[in-house]
Amino acid sequence: MKIASVHTRVVRAPYRRPFVISSGTSPELISLVVEVRTAEGVTGFGEASPMTAYTGETLAGLETALTQHAAPALVGRDPRDLAGAHTAMDTAIRGQRLAKAALDIALHDLVARAAGWPLHLLLGGGVRTRVPTAWVVGLGTLEEMAAEAADYAARGFTHIKVKGGEDPELDVRLVRLVRETVPATVELCLDANEGYVPGTAARTVARLADAGLDLVEQPLPHWDLAGMAALRRTGAVRVMADESMQSLHDAMEIVRRGAADVLNIKILKVGGLHRARQIAALAEAAGLAVKLGTMPELGVATLAAAHLAAALPHATVPADLVGPLLVTEDPLAGAVFAPAAHTGHVDLPTTAGLGHHA
Repeated sequence: MKIASVHTRVVRAPYRRPFVISSGTSPELISLVVEVRTAEGVTGFGEASPMTAYTGETLAGLETALTQHAAPALVGRDPRDLAGAHTAMDTAIRGQRLAKAALDIALHDLVARAAGWPLHLLLGGGVRTRVPTAWVVGLGTLEEMAAEAADYAARGFTHIKVKGGEDPELDVRLVRLVRETVPATVELCLDANEGYVPGTAARTVARLADAGLDLVEQPLPHWDLAGMAALRRTGAVRVMADESMQSLHDAMEIVRRGAADVLNIKILKVGGLHRARQIAALAEAAGLAVKLGTMPELGVATLAAAHLAAALPHATVPADLVGPLLVTEDPLAGAVFAPAAHTGHVDLPTTAGLGHHA
């Protein structure tokens, strides 16, 4: 097989309510959908969602990097040479991980379709065919956030993540309120999105632990691995790295510094499934758990995360497979994800490839 062409289109889906984190607000989820076609007529689809407040990348910049640099480097190549595809893309343009991730997902989808396999088999197997998902509660009033957490815990979600980081005092009150409203069996995570001050973070995390928190995500700025390691050594709660972990080299440094218990692997953030699997292997060797995170994105990229979560035994923190559930309607794989809103898990498609209708 040889890659013959790459095509893109923009897909937009309004959020049910604006998605708010400490670094910004998004009224709609915007994705660039990519289709890779071979000369033999086999196709594969990928997706990237540039959340500018989080990644610093824009839709226009993403499309330019993909169509003018990364994609031309793949034309004429065998799509099954996934490692070689990354070498070619890295030679063509530095960085631009979202563009490379979209193409990487499309190549994986294409190869799995050609083989007649659901993607998780191409990724190494299916440890689980039913993938638990976390529910992510965006910023709002304490009462709104606690009510949403209680609602989704009642539906069957066993891991609730609440956004924080703007005000440590409010975060403590939020965690206490949520813990009072959800069953004790529900794991509770707070994502501070780098919002805490290094000098007071340890005191804040200790108070969060007393309030009932199980896991804190990226409490400190991405560069402060020493501070993350110090928080981890307190043993108050498990520490998860997100913004600190943008690449395989970042993951190696986190392991060396002992700066996290869990690595949040976002396929788009790290450059695709190929890179995500490298990071997951490093985490497994270091004895760390992994979680498959979200930007968030729509159904194509979310399915990629679901298949990878199904293939990794140490993906023990439920994945954030919520992008398709946060929008009014997911046009790419809505039927796959809709049941998860009432069960807290995603049943993997058994059809060849990702299992979408992009």
